Amino acid sequence: MSARNILVINCGSSSIKFALVNEAQTTFPLQGLAERLGSPEAVLHWQFGDTKESLSLPGTSHQSVLSKILPLAQEAAGGHLDGIGHRVVHGGEHFTASHLVDADVLEGIRANAHLAPLHNPAHLVGIEAAMELFPSLPQVSVFDTAFHQSMPPHAYRYAVPEFLYTEHGVRRYGFHGTSHRYVSKRAAEMVGVPVENSSWLSAHLGNGCSTCAIVNGESRDTSMGLTPLEGLAMGTRSGDVDPNLHSHLARTLGWSIEQIDRTLNHDSGLKGLSGLSNDMRTLYEAHMAGHPGATLAFEVFCYRLAKSLAGMGCALPKLDGLIFTGGIGENSAAVRERTLEHMKLFGFQLDAEANARCTRGVGGEIQAAGSPRILVVPTNEERQIALDTLALLDA
Repeated sequence: MSARNILVINCGSSSIKFALVNEAQTTFPLQGLAERLGSPEAVLHWQFGDTKESLSLPGTSHQSVLSKILPLAQEAAGGHLDGIGHRVVHGGEHFTASHLVDADVLEGIRANAHLAPLHNPAHLVGIEAAMELFPSLPQVSVFDTAFHQSMPPHAYRYAVPEFLYTEHGVRRYGFHGTSHRYVSKRAAEMVGVPVENSSWLSAHLGNGCSTCAIVNGESRDTSMGLTPLEGLAMGTRSGDVDPNLHSHLARTLGWSIEQIDRTLNHDSGLKGLSGLSNDMRTLYEAHMAGHPGATLAFEVFCYRLAKSLAGMGCALPKLDGLIFTGGIGENSAAVRERTLEHMKLFGFQLDAEANARCTRGVGGEIQAAGSPRILVVPTNEERQIALDTLALLDA
């Protein structure tokens, strides 16, 4: 039986990220990004093997771009595409695992659109366009929130009136579940620990950031909540703030809910603290050069991360290791070092040489002798989505 090919699609409100995953290959035969969709600057970038190409598509819709991506995927797959896996941000309480797409799944994604208004409607556009273009191909939806549906009520419930939960779904859902699931399994494989008897602290750090407590392959707690705004300081998101900040800003500045929402989601975090950038690489260089805003952003980011990881320890019966992943987690030795300096009670000690070595896709253990285990584990959400898709095809 020849190795199978799965096209993984992640539709955003104005972008489509895609990759062709072959189950026998470690690299992607095809990957790309369509961005600024619907605008005059819309463009499609893709890499096929070692060849990189771009195509300007002014004003193009999601469906039009997918009609160009899917033939590229067919060509890269040698004419043999076995299925399409779709990332879906919010599955609410409806979905505790990935599902083959049918009418009920589409309705479930639509029903949760109010919880992810920038994401779920775009995912629906992508799924429906792919189904129309390739009606005979199996389509699978993989939900960011599904992994966290194993959290107990004391971890996911807010201390608010019952009807807000039972009638309106106000609870903590968590995100980055596909990444946390993938890296915790990889970590267990790397150190020879059974997944079903393991406990991990996981830090997914990028423009969006979250921590997770993972026990026996299941999420027990995570830092994001009803929306991806809760938790850590992120690239442009504030993370946790006083819940009364909204009414304070409305009362003292006359801001609308929309203004407050935009400020907390798009103008805060590293960008807001530094007044410079939301990119950790830029900020660390500026921090080392003495830029006070960059130094503050770096310090707040690392302290808030350490504080969250320490809190996640409440959900673990033991600790097999701490995992760093995501663009910052995999590449910033300085963030890893500074974060662990705040976690002295856990006894973490870094091997400076190993820590410096683990960047640009290099993973491994980075703890010093006698320290609890610390790992850098490159994430691969596209591969996890493809694995879920293949598992459902096999079933």
